[in-house]
Amino acid sequence: MSGKTPQPIRGTQDIFGADAESFAFVVETFERVRRLYRFRRVEMPVFEKTEVFARSLGETTDVVSKEMYSFDDRGGESLTLRPEFTAGIARAYLTDGWKQYAPLKVATHGPLFRYERPQKGRYRQFHQLDAEVIGAAEPQADVELLTMADQLLNELGIADGVTLQLNTLGDGDSREAWRAALIDYFSAHKAELSEDSQDRLERNPLRILDSKDPRDKAFVVDAPRIDDYLSAEAQDFFAAVTGGLDAAGVAWSRDQALVRGLDYYRHTAFEFVTDRLGAQGTVLGGGRYDGLMESLGGPATPAVGWAAGIERLAMLVGDRAKDQTVTVGVVAESESLFAKAQEVAFALRREGFIVEVEYRFRKPNKAFPKLRSSGVNVFLVVDEVHLKNEPAQPDVRISGALSEIPNSADLLSRVGRCLVNRLGASPKGNGDLAAVWRL
Repeated sequence: MSGKTPQPIRGTQDIFGADAESFAFVVETFERVRRLYRFRRVEMPVFEKTEVFARSLGETTDVVSKEMYSFDDRGGESLTLRPEFTAGIARAYLTDGWKQYAPLKVATHGPLFRYERPQKGRYRQFHQLDAEVIGAAEPQADVELLTMADQLLNELGIADGVTLQLNTLGDGDSREAWRAALIDYFSAHKAELSEDSQDRLERNPLRILDSKDPRDKAFVVDAPRIDDYLSAEAQDFFAAVTGGLDAAGVAWSRDQALVRGLDYYRHTAFEFVTDRLGAQGTVLGGGRYDGLMESLGGPATPAVGWAAGIERLAMLVGDRAKDQTVTVGVVAESESLFAKAQEVAFALRREGFIVEVEYRFRKPNKAFPKLRSSGVNVFLVVDEVHLKNEPAQPDVRISGALSEIPNSADLLSRVGRCLVNRLGASPKGNGDLAAVWRL
């Protein structure tokens, strides 16, 4: 059947080449860092019952009302492709018996789905890293999560120019008192607010504080601040978080306009932001959501977590993800030695070397440019040596400027040991540091 080739769906992406390497580098770094902090790896379903997200995110939020990919399955049940990780993890905590492991530290990553306008660093199928601590009411859990996030950004090499912005939403009583004060204040200016903020006034007044509309900003400046409504316990909690960050050497700044609109958020709210991604400046964000479990029918359970967009992190990483290790290309001098070159390549890979080979024989002078363009920076050439009155014997020699290779002596030694141990080769020259080995 012939016809027009189907085009990719708007808001999706085919990740390839350098972009894919940056993406993989972000995920690999996250996996390494989460193990340092003893976060357990979990895998979550890509879809859940719609009520999981409707109840956790709120029926009136934009995510639920406008952005979720929801559908009825063949049994007539409403299902939704996950728009975020936290709700599914909270559901699993309640239904899968994970309460026995509290305080539970889990981490995951994968694709999420939201129907929103695609723009730089934002897609309809996008990918996130996610880390959660469930069952810990202590501020030290917040500190550990933030320290982990800071270390991740540092190990990705993108911490410069990224700022941790921090705020407190107080405990339940503090938040309710602040919310009532905001409603009173903004109600006096309701007619002059944007349409979105007028709609949010009664049901979600905290969201007016982070409005980007100039009509709202004029009134946000003088709006009531959470600090005026914090209980003593909430003040102590925030002080413990900021003190812990100071002790860990994590720089932060206070942003009193940083809020979370949903009622189950408590205490710490935070974002790591940069000006290098245009309007989409948040690269990692999260907060404490002590009331979420109750919205899903579970007992009151303290919890805190964060998520980070892999695409945005990969954009910041850029060519830092370029592999700095040695990539070895193995070529044969003649077609009769092509199979031997493949044997050498397989042996090197089993010893942990990164190796590139071609699928058909080509003379080294033709093979070198193509392999070099793919990232090869040192070559092993399988050649044949003819000695007087002796049958021809294959050998392997290094080709390339070893002076340009980091730790070239170590490279020679490792290659030599591999060829000797795997293929029974004998070095010609200075033992392990020989540049030619007889097979």
